[in-house]
Amino acid sequence: MKYRVISLLLAFVFLIGMPITAFASGDGNVDSGGGGMGSGTSTDSWNPGHDGVRVSVINAETGAVMGTPIDYTNISPSPAYHFGSKSKINYRGGASLTVTTSTYQYKNPSPALPRIISSGSGNASLEAIKRYFCSEGAARMIANDFGVSFELLTNGNYKLFLEPIAYFRFQGQYVAMTAHETALYDQQLSGGVRRTMASLSHQNLPLAMFLERPDLGFSAYSGDTTGRQSNDTIIAHLGMGIVSYTDMDETPPPEPSEYDIEYRINTEVITSVMLNASSEINPDAPATVTFTVSGRSYTMSNIVIPEGESQVVWFKWTTPATEQIVTITVSTNRGWLSDNRINAKVVDLGKNPPPDPKADDRNNSFSAVSAPSKTQITSARWTVWWAQWHPFWEWEEDWRWVADVRWVSDWRWVSSYYWVSNGMGGGYYVDNGYWRDYGYYYDFGRWVDFGKWVDNGWYDFFTNVYTANLTASSKIAPDEKNPTASGNTMKSGYGVNNAVTATLSSNAPSSHVTGAQNAVSWFPEFGYNTYWRLLDRISTGTSSRLEFKQNPFSTYNQRAHFTPVWYKNGNYTVYTWLIDAWTPSGMLSMNLTGGLTIQGSVFDDWQISPKN
Repeated sequence: MKYRVISLLLAFVFLIGMPITAFASGDGNVDSGGGGMGSGTSTDSWNPGHDGVRVSVINAETGAVMGTPIDYTNISPSPAYHFGSKSKINYRGGASLTVTTSTYQYKNPSPALPRIISSGSGNASLEAIKRYFCSEGAARMIANDFGVSFELLTNGNYKLFLEPIAYFRFQGQYVAMTAHETALYDQQLSGGVRRTMASLSHQNLPLAMFLERPDLGFSAYSGDTTGRQSNDTIIAHLGMGIVSYTDMDETPPPEPSEYDIEYRINTEVITSVMLNASSEINPDAPATVTFTVSGRSYTMSNIVIPEGESQVVWFKWTTPATEQIVTITVSTNRGWLSDNRINAKVVDLGKNPPPDPKADDRNNSFSAVSAPSKTQITSARWTVWWAQWHPFWEWEEDWRWVADVRWVSDWRWVSSYYWVSNGMGGGYYVDNGYWRDYGYYYDFGRWVDFGKWVDNGWYDFFTNVYTANLTASSKIAPDEKNPTASGNTMKSGYGVNNAVTATLSSNAPSSHVTGAQNAVSWFPEFGYNTYWRLLDRISTGTSSRLEFKQNPFSTYNQRAHFTPVWYKNGNYTVYTWLIDAWTPSGMLSMNLTGGLTIQGSVFDDWQISPKN
């Protein structure tokens, strides 16, 4: 079978020679950025080249991680601690960050990896990274290491999920972390990683890989590719790449997506983007983000973010009642947004219910298959910044001269002589002068400090951390109109009910979340394909209940699905995908199965009497 590269972005890469043969993997959804590095210390440092890539094999349909991820590196690291072999997808699904001192497991690939993380002494080559992982040699190596056949890995049902890893000295200990793990660990340490390793942990490591288009429930990244990134941005958008395998002789290249996200009709959803702050956004001049959709505007105001950080911003709205593509525009008065325009596809999932089952239906070749497993995200985490003024009172001098002008006397005699005759030819001079004050005004004032205490404080920033968790169950039971059902056993040909109950628990305000609002069920007689039933919302909110819609083929308008009369004895399992529990971090969803036992058929309840 012939394979070839399917990404135009990669086509030119294979013109450059490399000791591994390029082939079908082709679709390398990877981009990169980075910048210069700071200088390290005796306890906190990183050496260029001490990097690697964590590779996970992902089920392309369900998004599930297959097996245990493998770390590839050119060096022989012996970290004092690490966080095990978990994928970013595992963490998204609710896995916790746990420090372990167990022996670090890794593999040295052949040929060696290209440089993964840029540094001040040299930049990594995106082309080299794509060329390496989109090669037949890499695919065969990974297939062998994961214990699967090369043909199975590359048949289009699986994808490679790549995460850059850094090996560095932190607080005096040698450690191994992916970008996602550094962000989570930094949150645990209240910024302890960023304070000493920001150039690596929050810039060059996460920017080593990011998606150039959405895939596996992750959005593309179009933000700053040189500066230091916030923990939330790293967790949501950075430190990952995806390689897809496609047989080009059988499958045409995918057309560019006409929409960024898909919603269901008549559903309350939360649309979110990231707001980034290159300079401080504080309560004196807070940010306001405006979302506009279908002629209506929604605002999120009083947003504060410290310099160099970011925050998810969102609005809650209800989708239209009909299928369409709607455009959401986003603007802000402060900072910059990860997206300014979102095209959302609104679909109606209620259009493909199963046909009316007939008594003479047959399916002699039926073979049961396992229930599928779609993308499941049952927990979410997001943070909201808030600020508090930190007073710092200082005396601000204001020296002024206070005048005290007074007269200073200087009395002097002013003589005025005249002759006094004695009548005998003689006489004498008489001084008929006067005292005169030759004084002056003198300012006896002083300098007086008219200063005041001035609050030269600043804003301290804090985060409220919010979480949401989705739990649910699906109860499949015989319909109440089934006359011969016993407990959880019934005959084929009768109806079954599906009661889905879901609870969304969260410490966030109600404006941050929605309960689960939609559920779709697939059935074993159709191989969990072809037909499905969209469930009705019986009750909504953070505790919701959903059931089958009333069946138009039911005599009593029951909320039932009729099992085929030909279904064999044994387990009858209904698969339900619970969706549309929304948070600012995205949609929560859950795979549910419920079932009962088929024993006999409706024909067993028929009684045939002779005609009189």
